[in-house]
Amino acid sequence: MKVDHIGIAVRNLEESIEKWSELLELEVKGVEEIKERGVRLAHLSTKSGPSIELLTPCGEGSALGKFLKERGEGIHHFCFEVKNIERAMEELKKKGIQFVQESPQKGAGRSLIAFIHPRNFNSVLIELKEEKKEESPLL
Repeated sequence: MKVDHIGIAVRNLEESIEKWSELLELEVKGVEEIKERGVRLAHLSTKSGPSIELLTPCGEGSALGKFLKERGEGIHHFCFEVKNIERAMEELKKKGIQFVQESPQKGAGRSLIAFIHPRNFNSVLIELKEEKKEESPLL
C-alpha cells in the first residue's frame, strides 16, 4: 500500500483551493461533487508524495458536516491505495479491523473506497481506495 492522498476538511472550498494552490504552488487537478456522500472536493497535486484532497460538505446532514461542527477544519483522513479493495477489506476484517461501511462505495473519479473506523488506528480515519482503470472502448 502507498499513501494516495491526505484529506483536509474545510468550510469554504473555493477559498481553501486558492490558499493551498497559490501559497504552496500546488496544481489543482479537478473539483467534483459526490452527492451520495454529501461532499464537494478538490484534488491538488504535489510534486512528489501524496496529493491533497480538500473536502467540504454539500447539503444537510453529511458526515463531513458533523466532523466540521465537532472538530473544526483540519486533517480528516489518510488514504491508502490498494489494488483490490474487496480483498484488502476481507483480510483486514479477519484481523479484527472494523469498517465504517460493510462494502466499498463510489469514491472520487471512478474509484471505489471504504473507510476504516477511527477506533482502529489511534482515532485516525483511514480510507482505502481502489482506482478503477478506464475500460477500453469496443471497436
